[in-house]
Amino acid sequence: MADRKLTEKLGDYVQDAHAMETSVLQMLDSMIATTTDPRIREDLERHKGQTEKHEERLRNRLEQLGRDTSTRKEAQTIVSSLMKGVVDQVRGDKAGKNARDGFVTEHMEIASYELLERLAERAGDRETAKIARTNRRDEEAMAKKIAGKWDKFIDLTLEEEGIDAPKPRARSTSRQTTARGRSRPMTSRRR
Repeated sequence: MADRKLTEKLGDYVQDAHAMETSVLQMLDSMIATTTDPRIREDLERHKGQTEKHEERLRNRLEQLGRDTSTRKEAQTIVSSLMKGVVDQVRGDKAGKNARDGFVTEHMEIASYELLERLAERAGDRETAKIARTNRRDEEAMAKKIAGKWDKFIDLTLEEEGIDAPKPRARSTSRQTTARGRSRPMTSRRR
């Protein structure tokens, strides 16, 4: 492993990732409690199981690095998650807003694991880099799953609000979907 300051910084990043996953577990509980669609609820429950594994891997890694979880960092993230849970119980548009919040959270996790992996590589810590890569793959898969169901989330939101709206027409074939689930205009090739 690298010098002491780099090792300390790596431990800080692992603590941050652990606190993030602890917060996400709270958020997933709230989302599961406010989701009525059985398939979406099943996806959330499956992802909660993955998130529990992420938290466990990070906690074990902290122990191996001789570090504890950060009570301060976890308290800050848990308070935010609990507040979100209260808001989720009373707000409308649960399906759409849960999907939006989940999508944003997945991308925050992806970014956190990208940074953790790169820092671990610079510190020569292959195990932490491997954990970051493994956890990130689950987050990328969940973000892609959410991105593939935007119309379903809108349908559920409209149904929840008692709004009758026409179903969307088929998407134009002049767009293609990228690997991350975003669509972008196709460019024509000039010869």
